[in-house]
Amino acid sequence: MKKVNGHEIIGLFEQYSPKSYAMEGDKIGLQLGSLSRTVENVMIALDVVEEVVDEAIANNVQLIIAHHPPIFRPLKAINMDTPAGRLLEKLIKHDIAVYAAHTNLDVAVGGVNDLLAEALGLQNTEVLYPTYETVLKKLVVYVPAEDAASLRQALGDAGAGAIGKYSHCTFSSSGMGQFLPNEDANPHIGKVGTLESVAEERIETIFPEHLEKSILRAMFKAHPYEEVAYDLYELANKGETLGLGRIGEIAEMTLEQFAAYVKDRLEVKGVRVVGDLNDKVKKVAVLGGDGNKYYMSAKHKGADVYVTGDMYYHVAHDAMLAGLNIVDPGHNIEKVMKKGVSQKLTEMAELKGWNVKIFPSALNTDPFQFL
Repeated sequence: MKKVNGHEIIGLFEQYSPKSYAMEGDKIGLQLGSLSRTVENVMIALDVVEEVVDEAIANNVQLIIAHHPPIFRPLKAINMDTPAGRLLEKLIKHDIAVYAAHTNLDVAVGGVNDLLAEALGLQNTEVLYPTYETVLKKLVVYVPAEDAASLRQALGDAGAGAIGKYSHCTFSSSGMGQFLPNEDANPHIGKVGTLESVAEERIETIFPEHLEKSILRAMFKAHPYEEVAYDLYELANKGETLGLGRIGEIAEMTLEQFAAYVKDRLEVKGVRVVGDLNDKVKKVAVLGGDGNKYYMSAKHKGADVYVTGDMYYHVAHDAMLAGLNIVDPGHNIEKVMKKGVSQKLTEMAELKGWNVKIFPSALNTDPFQFL
């Protein structure tokens, strides 16, 4: 199996959670360390606190992928006598890199909010608050007919040709390619100085812009020619609309029953509830983290209840006046990303035959207790 470095791990992760998805000003990306070193163990964490760093050290981790950035505000100094300074010192001394994926992971398909919707069993889900529309591009590449099938497979495996519920979508047409290798060429077909004509296929496929680098790498690797003839076009077609939060449906129950359901499904010891406990709940909006800004989006989309964390006192009053029920299970419900990201990234790494272990942090980093 192939050994990999941090750049390769993060490149794989960003295939489904690219930086371009993040909200403006968010503190994402590499926060500490180097991605150039070989990585054998990757830990997925919600928060990077000192206990999590100790856990990483004990498990010989070289890379932590965290949801909450440990460096969120600009640092004026790194004082090793402070808790924050000790944390950074431990990471540096043990060569542990930290990469943060915050709102980009909230927005991503299969990210935090999809994982929360899945945990709650929501059906017929859609984006609650749109923030991003993917840009689509088309790749056209010419390849000898006998190599067309393997190239189509490589492009599809890299993410090209995904349309709705279908993958590996391409269109091919046949024609004749012509070229004259010069004296410095090392042609796959033909001879230097001789004009050559080859039966070729023109392969067309589409892809979201953030996958361009990985798809081109796959194309160059699979293509037999030393000089690949290809074209890229930006399309007017609308891509997928992505954003914060999800809204969907569950079997009808009372708000009181739903609050108990949330406690069970999201594995929390308590929730705060706003609204009449006898109200009927069927349409549910959920948004991981601090969802105060988006409660009216839930109301406008017809939600009976809004599940989110960190609700402010006065915002809760405003929601009551608007007729929107709220269940607040806390910010820590975003812990679903630890297992979810670990599983997805492990599957992607296994497909590539990489020798790397990816696992979730086992620690509970919720600072709150219910007595």
